[in-house]
Amino acid sequence: MSDVTRPPGTTSTGQPIPDARGETAVGTAPAAAAPRPAAPSGTASTRLLPHEECDRLGQRLHHAVSGFVDDPRAAVEEADRALEEIVARLTDAAGRRRHALRASWQGTDGHAAPTDTEQLRLALRDYRELADRLLRL
Repeated sequence: MSDVTRPPGTTSTGQPIPDARGETAVGTAPAAAAPRPAAPSGTASTRLLPHEECDRLGQRLHHAVSGFVDDPRAAVEEADRALEEIVARLTDAAGRRRHALRASWQGTDGHAAPTDTEQLRLALRDYRELADRLLRL
């Protein structure tokens, strides 16, 4: 296939070109990458922050960036405050999720709840999934 007729974002063999994270333009991992484990039910589709909150925080940062020409210092100060809020919201959300995970295998008073190996396996899977999501940010 010639470079002129191939779709953008593909190699000369027609394979998608991965970005710096190893993902292709359509969001799939390249063939050489190890497959990710299946997401636990109810956690992968659950966002740490709701779409509306992400949109609001993103708009706040965009507003700061767009004001740079008129007032660079104020734009950077606003970006700093926006990032501070984003970090705080993500920290709170991750903490709530961790608390829920802990309650799934420990009692609410912090003592070990009666759990079987399958419950512990599911809890470990959920911990791994949350950690992976946080590390991919």
